[in-house]
Amino acid sequence: MRWSIVRTEEIAVACDVVNGWTVVEVDGEVDIHTHALIRQAVIQLLGEGHRHFVLDLCFVPFLDSMFLGTVVTLAKRIREREGSLRITCPSARMRTVFAHGGLADAYEFYDSPQEATCQSPALDGLAHWPGPTR
Repeated sequence: MRWSIVRTEEIAVACDVVNGWTVVEVDGEVDIHTHALIRQAVIQLLGEGHRHFVLDLCFVPFLDSMFLGTVVTLAKRIREREGSLRITCPSARMRTVFAHGGLADAYEFYDSPQEATCQSPALDGLAHWPGPTR
């Protein structure tokens, strides 16, 4: 069952639980004005007991480097809870932002939420972070 966490004029954040993963779907531009809303939404979900996340950026037309810091912060919090983090973004342009920020090898990237959630979360989660866990 999908539910909305954040809805503003600039951005919408919705969640769904699929195969043990909490899929956090972001719709809208992620920048200095909106990245904190995403951070707060995921931290709230962590507080509710969610541990394994797919950060779905498929509907994000633009993201800036401020968001990279947000992803690192979230990964640290998720790791503290022995969780997992996967990122979906089919756009090569979007993945380039992660590459230029030095984070391309630190996370697992998928082209779609369906691909990211086809296997249940592993027990070790982010145990090997910030390196690849494949």
